[in-house]
Amino acid sequence: MLAMLSTRPFARRCAGASVLALALLGSGLPAAAADRPQPDLTRFYQQRPAWAACPGPDMPEDLECAEVTVPLDYARPGAGTLELALARYRATGPSHGSVVLNFGGPGGAGVPGLAAEGREFMDLTDGYDVVTFDPRGVGRSSPVSCGEGGVTVPAVPKQDPGAGQPKALLQQLRQVAEECARNSGPVLPHIGTVNASRDLDVIRQALGDKKLNYLGFSYGSRLGAAYAAQFPDRVGRLALDGVDTLTESTAEQGLAGAEGQQQALDDFLDWCTTDVGCPFGQDRRRAGDEVLRLVRSLDQDPVPTESGASFTGQDLVGALAQGLYSKRAWPPLERALASLVEDGDTRRLLGFSPSGVGLPHAGYGTERTGLPRELDRTDRTGAPHDRERTDRADASPARRREDGGLVDIADVPVDNLPAALMAINCADDPDRPDAARLTEELSTLRAAYDHASPVFGRYRLTQLLLCYGRPKGTDFIRERVKDVHTAKMLLVGTRGDPATPYRWTVETARRLGPSAVVLDNKGEGHTGYSSSMCVHHTVNDFLLYGTLPANGSCPADSPAAVGPEDAG
Repeated sequence: MLAMLSTRPFARRCAGASVLALALLGSGLPAAAADRPQPDLTRFYQQRPAWAACPGPDMPEDLECAEVTVPLDYARPGAGTLELALARYRATGPSHGSVVLNFGGPGGAGVPGLAAEGREFMDLTDGYDVVTFDPRGVGRSSPVSCGEGGVTVPAVPKQDPGAGQPKALLQQLRQVAEECARNSGPVLPHIGTVNASRDLDVIRQALGDKKLNYLGFSYGSRLGAAYAAQFPDRVGRLALDGVDTLTESTAEQGLAGAEGQQQALDDFLDWCTTDVGCPFGQDRRRAGDEVLRLVRSLDQDPVPTESGASFTGQDLVGALAQGLYSKRAWPPLERALASLVEDGDTRRLLGFSPSGVGLPHAGYGTERTGLPRELDRTDRTGAPHDRERTDRADASPARRREDGGLVDIADVPVDNLPAALMAINCADDPDRPDAARLTEELSTLRAAYDHASPVFGRYRLTQLLLCYGRPKGTDFIRERVKDVHTAKMLLVGTRGDPATPYRWTVETARRLGPSAVVLDNKGEGHTGYSSSMCVHHTVNDFLLYGTLPANGSCPADSPAAVGPEDAG
């Protein structure tokens, strides 16, 4: 039964709005499965990875790669297998085992992320092998796709829809779901946090660790919490940065995201309008109106890109959403917007834009930095991100391997990131409102999202509808991820996080129980590990030595070299 959307005023804290109780989170075994005899998984738990040099161009010489085999379906382990891509930096000091990283998304491939951001984690090699993986359906691990070039999802109508508009929109969404199913192969019904968490335990055993030490960012916190609920006696030191909600519906999460992005845009405009180069002028109040006017103008009259495609207002909103993840991205975002406003040039903004389906950009290590591709592909190590590869037109889903083996790097579909994000979120979503209810509530939903953010509301509402036409997902996180009895876990919440509000960290810690300890990062941006030295050192001390923070907070660190003078 769908919860009705409250029509009371919307506060900044995402009040009301659970018309579509679409939980974004879901994981682990279904509730009944834990009480049934489980199939024999012995052969999967007896593996040892064969580490070797990583394939592909420009991979760091000291990064090693391997693979591990997991069942396609844990309920029927004889029905097929999948290979998962692994990568590691070996410990430089006395090793206490491994620490496994998940960069978020969902849909972020760990191997290229670690190749690009490895230097950020080198302190952890004092005591651990630093390991990551491409989750099932992601990267080289049986990547899902919605078809060559991705699938364009129509935006929700701006005005009250006419008689046939909701029906047409829902039909298009159903066609998207069918296209994704046709192009994703046998992994699609078995994707999601449910099985990724079980894969994580197979990886733990393959690495030779009795307990899992883990660092998860954003969606990675969902995966870590699910693991703690499924395997509480195998939890070592878990650090979760940018913590997801375990209870809010997708409708509520979408509103929170729209509000957070609107606040981040407001902060960006506060900064931008102090610079003479700001494309929206120096009048702060007028600048917000100018942004909204630009979005609406491009929706009505898109501008062409170099490739001949159209750049719409919703494409601009997607680029803004990505660019606002981190203050480090503000100067290049300002320059990109100036190129569009002054010259009609979209090239710089396309560096921020997500590709494929109309979903927020995440993964490949960029979810936490928010940097455009041009900056992020050489971030820290000088090794290019696999975004260079994902931009190739010949990366066709037709080359996927049907036997579950790893695909070649060049054969990962262009749209794998957004397709995997959608597939995982929908697999983790237990609610599927029918067409009648969606049609009935669409106008109310649109008003709620527009109230949350006149710029980002329509974009976020489109994302909310993307699970329509897909099978119902699991309710495991809503029902079972709570009151875990594990070793202490460190949960990092950032006060100015536009994607995962600080209150989610507090609420999730309360739900997980006394094992969860909160670190209050009083800074800005999505997650704290890469932007706050205090968070960085606190998390490292916890993972390396088991040391919990003495006062439970980190001051707001000044962002490095970000100011209006840097934007020229």
